[in-house]
Amino acid sequence: MKLLIRWLFNGIALVFTAYLLEGIEISGFGAALVAALVLGIVNAIIRPVFLLLTLPLNLLTLGLFTFVVNGIMLMLAAAVVSGFEIDGFFSALLGSVILSLTSSLLTSLVKDKNR
Repeated sequence: MKLLIRWLFNGIALVFTAYLLEGIEISGFGAALVAALVLGIVNAIIRPVFLLLTLPLNLLTLGLFTFVVNGIMLMLAAAVVSGFEIDGFFSALLGSVILSLTSSLLTSLVKDKNR
């Protein structure tokens, strides 16, 4: 149940991010939910491999390259989902920061009983 709530919160965070930034467009809440699902899959499968491959660059930039990786993952999800569009890399970079902050804030509302 908590997984579904977090998925819903990530969809809301995507809609909020698209509302704040002109370079990110979402056609509706259904597209936001699909984009949140695809982004979750991309972050679970592709992002760790990508971070491992870019580890020297990430170490050189003291971890700041992770923001670039997050922007690339957001652009990758936008390339797969119809109804979710990103105009450029800067929009994806700023959008990934806003999305992660909003998503973290919303998912912090769902407390785990085991923790």
